[in-house]
Amino acid sequence: MALHFGTDGIRGVANTELTAEVAVALGRAAVEVLGGELFVIGADTRRSGPMLEGALTAGICSAGADVEYLGVVPTPAVAWASVDRDAPAAMISASHNPYADNGIKLFAAGGRKLRDDVEATIEKRYLEQLELHAPGVADRVGGRRPSGGVDGWIDLITGSVGAEALAGTRLVIDCANGAASELGPEPFRRLGADVIVIGDRPTGTNINDGFGSTDTAALQASVVEVGASAGLAFDGDADRLIAVDDNGRVVDGDRVLAILAADWSAAGRLRDDTVVVTVMTNLGFHRAMAERGIDVVSTAVGDRYVLEALDDRRLSLGGEQSGHVICRDLASTGDGVLTGVQLLDVVVRSGRPLSELAAGIMTRVPQVLENVRLARREADPAAAIADEVERVEAGFGSDGRVLVRASGTEPLLRVMVEHVDADVAQQACVQLVEAARKALDTA
Repeated sequence: MALHFGTDGIRGVANTELTAEVAVALGRAAVEVLGGELFVIGADTRRSGPMLEGALTAGICSAGADVEYLGVVPTPAVAWASVDRDAPAAMISASHNPYADNGIKLFAAGGRKLRDDVEATIEKRYLEQLELHAPGVADRVGGRRPSGGVDGWIDLITGSVGAEALAGTRLVIDCANGAASELGPEPFRRLGADVIVIGDRPTGTNINDGFGSTDTAALQASVVEVGASAGLAFDGDADRLIAVDDNGRVVDGDRVLAILAADWSAAGRLRDDTVVVTVMTNLGFHRAMAERGIDVVSTAVGDRYVLEALDDRRLSLGGEQSGHVICRDLASTGDGVLTGVQLLDVVVRSGRPLSELAAGIMTRVPQVLENVRLARREADPAAAIADEVERVEAGFGSDGRVLVRASGTEPLLRVMVEHVDADVAQQACVQLVEAARKALDTA
């Protein structure tokens, strides 16, 4: 079965769904559509990374372009290199998924994630390549260039705040045994922080396993144990960040984004006093921004949609509850390391602990999230319970909302309910999940 583009590139079980043949075909198609004489590639720490990198490189070279392989680096470092080299790029990673999965994310030259129409064109060509097994052209064979590294990415991050901006800050960083394991802590050390690192022993099979932004228990315990000012958890490819405050409590992407938006607005740095979020962002965030005179633009789920809105409106800050934060004046994609530096800079300059900043920035409206696992991916599974959703929302009025959507990366129906009364939210979510299980073919 051929893989199709989801919310963030193609993704599947490595070597059974995401095979070497798929990577070769995708590499050829990417060169045909995106053009250029050079492609930049990076990868996370999964065991399947070298296999897929070799196949993707073969596909790109067979289409006549050269490849610069950066090695194991975070996704934002690949995006930075795409800007620096003015070349298309690819990141081999399945982000927060288990190690058995892998994926390929593509960037246009300049570090931009692809728009839907460009993705559709590449998908069409790659599927044709898979079917036709078309040969390359003898006089158009690319090669592999030496890597120029990503030191400039680290310089960009450290240069975004003052020298020694984090001096005296004790910090725990959780690298998820992923792409940030080597480079992620470096900017914080250069800025003067006392850094303790966990989740930095990748084996090829332990990425996101008990560590990282989707499992913060180890980080929370470590922050409390060592008396740190904060903890930062990256996901497998380090394009997202979840923070932990000085009391060991989780600070999610909504609160991180709210803290940055408020600080940037006060400093005149938040362009048009507007921030971009997705439909998953908590209702409490919207209320907090309204209280501060900050406008909010909402997009579909996915950081590439946030980026499109930022660029279309020429805005400077946006992100997702999951921890993707885009500081558009500094980066072309979500960057967990850069976001961590920006957040801690606010904490240090404010003279207040992160726990106080996070608690005071917004009052979270109770939110319940449940996933319904489907037997297979469906085009629009949410339509099956649309009438039930309408009935629930009609009863909520302005006190809550419902969002039901298909996952862009897995065969899941995601059900999200918010209401000022947590019990009401829980009961409504159970009701909708039961309706989905009756109406859909579930696993």
